[in-house]
Amino acid sequence: MRLSLDKALAVGNELDVEAIIGTQHVVLTPRLAAQCGYSMESDPWGNTRIYSSLLGCYVDNKDDQTFNVGLRLRMYGHTQSDVVTHDVMQTCSYTQWASREILCDRNYMEVSNHISTPDAKGQAQDVKDIDAIPDASGAAHGILKLTFYTPELVSMVHSEAEQAGYGAMVTSTRLVMRSPYNTAETYSEEVGGVPMEVFRVSAYYQAPHGLTVVNLAAACPTGGVLFINNVISWHVPRRVTPLLDGNFEVLEMHMGINGKRLAGSQMAARGYTLSTTRHHIVIEIPVGSPDGHFKSHAPDYQYHITYIVEPMLEVLWRTTDTQDDTRYKVLFPITTPLMPQPPHFHDNTVPEARVFNVVLGTFLHDVVLRTITFSTGVLTVEESNARGFTVQEHNHPNGTKSFSLSVHFNSAVVLKHNPDRLVTTYFLPLTFGFIILPEETLFTHPIELQASLQDVELPTITGTCDQNQFYIGVKYGNQGHNFNAMVGPRELTAEIAADYNFQGNGTHFTLILPYTAKDTAFELITSDSVRTRVDLLLLDPINNWVLSDLYLSCTFPFITTMCYPNGTMTAMAVKVESVPNLSPSRLTLKDQSCKPAFFDHYMLYENEIGLYYNKRVASTSPVEPEYRQTVSCYYVVNETQTVAFSSKPRRYEPTPEIGSGQLTVQMRLAQDSSYDLFYQAEDYPVVKYLRQPLYFEVALTESTDPNLELIVEKCWATLYDDRMSLPLWDIIVDGCENPDDSHVTMFHPVVLDARVLVPSHIKRFSIKMFTFTKEEAVLKDEIYIHCDAVICDENSQLDGLCRGQCVQPTHQIYSRPQEMKGVRRGQRGTDSTQQRGEVLKRFAACLEHVKTFLESKEFTYPELGDPDWLEKLHFVVDMTSHLNTLNKSLQGKGGTALQMLEDVLAFERKMTV
Repeated sequence: MRLSLDKALAVGNELDVEAIIGTQHVVLTPRLAAQCGYSMESDPWGNTRIYSSLLGCYVDNKDDQTFNVGLRLRMYGHTQSDVVTHDVMQTCSYTQWASREILCDRNYMEVSNHISTPDAKGQAQDVKDIDAIPDASGAAHGILKLTFYTPELVSMVHSEAEQAGYGAMVTSTRLVMRSPYNTAETYSEEVGGVPMEVFRVSAYYQAPHGLTVVNLAAACPTGGVLFINNVISWHVPRRVTPLLDGNFEVLEMHMGINGKRLAGSQMAARGYTLSTTRHHIVIEIPVGSPDGHFKSHAPDYQYHITYIVEPMLEVLWRTTDTQDDTRYKVLFPITTPLMPQPPHFHDNTVPEARVFNVVLGTFLHDVVLRTITFSTGVLTVEESNARGFTVQEHNHPNGTKSFSLSVHFNSAVVLKHNPDRLVTTYFLPLTFGFIILPEETLFTHPIELQASLQDVELPTITGTCDQNQFYIGVKYGNQGHNFNAMVGPRELTAEIAADYNFQGNGTHFTLILPYTAKDTAFELITSDSVRTRVDLLLLDPINNWVLSDLYLSCTFPFITTMCYPNGTMTAMAVKVESVPNLSPSRLTLKDQSCKPAFFDHYMLYENEIGLYYNKRVASTSPVEPEYRQTVSCYYVVNETQTVAFSSKPRRYEPTPEIGSGQLTVQMRLAQDSSYDLFYQAEDYPVVKYLRQPLYFEVALTESTDPNLELIVEKCWATLYDDRMSLPLWDIIVDGCENPDDSHVTMFHPVVLDARVLVPSHIKRFSIKMFTFTKEEAVLKDEIYIHCDAVICDENSQLDGLCRGQCVQPTHQIYSRPQEMKGVRRGQRGTDSTQQRGEVLKRFAACLEHVKTFLESKEFTYPELGDPDWLEKLHFVVDMTSHLNTLNKSLQGKGGTALQMLEDVLAFERKMTV
């Protein structure tokens, strides 16, 4: 019997089912329901179906023909006091019993056999313990013992079987046995490739004519489902071997859904098929058919769905030998594997409307949108609507739904970016938070919306001048004060704005600059005016684009030269933009005599203010552009006057004002002695062989003053880049070569050329590559060279190092100790001639062994057996030995040049003999 309750399980409700027996009620727990023949299933929308076996424990059975079922349904709300109760009574008639009836429900297996001589009439009504399962056989004719085949034999009395969860009873015409799945006395068996749950039992019961034994068996499929091309294919063995021994004939075969048979036309309309193969009965159901339902899931927070359907198979067969009929009915719920169902969003945004519109879906009805995460935080749906964002749920005819959201471009949750000066790109990052009912499983789905619109109104700048000042006005665009202002070379800070009379509000600001302000530039000077320019740039703070600019030039009255009646004049030199690094202290007059020129009726004083260098430099500096400013005064010659004057000699000559600044000195390694090409930073470390020369240049840069001279005070080598590390070796000491170095440092002259403008600013020297050794072992394959330099003024008193490079008394030259015992400056192969002589001598002594070794390696050298070649070999061995002797006699301390010359001449005389 099936009882359907539409939407009895609304979301948030809980349902309890009780069996009604007279005036008493029994709560059907899951264990008791499986033991007594009850089952229940619900879909996500609350539609509930309750199934009851006609031979259930609490069914009022009238001679196995009429069956009365009573249930009490308790539906609880959010609290235990919020409860609604319904009593449901149902009467069914059923008379088409087969000899054996087998029912496979979702939570139990049931088998009933017809008993030929029943005596008990109807169900016993004297139920004294309502919590116990009633014994339909009565006290006189009850079931005495049950023997299970697991396949081992396990025997139980009736009460023990009930405690183990089994149901056993005798009705007026049938003996009934019921077992939950996966009990200790059931077992699994594969039939035709389909796994099945099986139980076998022999029931001993007391009949009026004596003790009777009935063998019962049930086998229910637990698998056999295939999912192919969106079609569910359910295979059930055609011959259920645990239930059949001999030949049989299928009399009827029906398909149903949810426990209810379907006619052929209904099956065709739904796309269902029922067919048989040699070994199986096959039911095929398309995924998504109307008799099933979908369910949402969120494994790993990703949206998936499954399809759930409960097909029924009913088969009636008859055995050939006994002519007994068996009705085999299976209710088999099927759930497809998880199917990914990633939500899709449709961006319906029209940029010109300046509103983001997005639709996200589709979802099943058990999905609820709870939150939306914006760039500013998380909001519930209710809070989002309250903030002016429109969130709506849309239900579709196929049972799915989607959600839409609208957000204005001007909202604070929308991010903005300008890929171009006139274009704004709007971003709306969103994360939708969902829950799945009734489990309340959480999952999220992020999306990002983007729209671009050419909607930027740039700021504008206007400007005017009067006789003394610039007047500038800036009107903001629709982006507000979203820019950096540059006045001349400087950014407009609050301090600078205060100096320039800044006035502003939310739409514009103004500035007033004197033409002599620090951030203006003098473009042109005449005798009575100056042309001055002010630059104002508005820059994008992120991309540094020029949003707007103004280059305003105006001419202002300006007198640079004043002529006085007494024949004197004053001239004002103005720093112009074309010479940005001009130092006024370096300006001089072209004509130092300042003599006038006479004409018929007037005399003219005219001179030129400019940059003129020391005579030692042939031309003006190429580092800066030329600067010239002409000044003149003229006087009418109409009389001659005699004037007297006297002078007093000065006690001291005027001295220049002492200033401060920075001088830069750099040291570089040249690639050769021409000093034309130098190694760059990426070339280091530079690889050199021992004794290979290294050419260094130390130069004073960024200065053209010919009165300065650079002196290399000291240089030294270390193993590490730390200039104070040990060990060290002095290369230059007090401006001169280290006298203790056997490989003397050499200074190279520096002459004027295209690159060298001031030779006194550069010093060049070279050394030979060496390495540090200790006990004949090389400490490291790298050395670091460090130098200290001083800069001298040639006009000052020359003393100490400033007397010139290596110009000082001999007794002042000294070197620093190596400061590490046992470490010395060394070379690989200090005497290669001596080493070659020793090698030749050993080769000649071991010649026979060498020949034997080469022959073992199958190398052939015929000259090793040639008498002429061997004679020459021994001659070379003798000569190198004598040369080694001479070499040693010439080395060491204490020998005079005369002694060494005598040794060489004696050696030559021996060679002649």
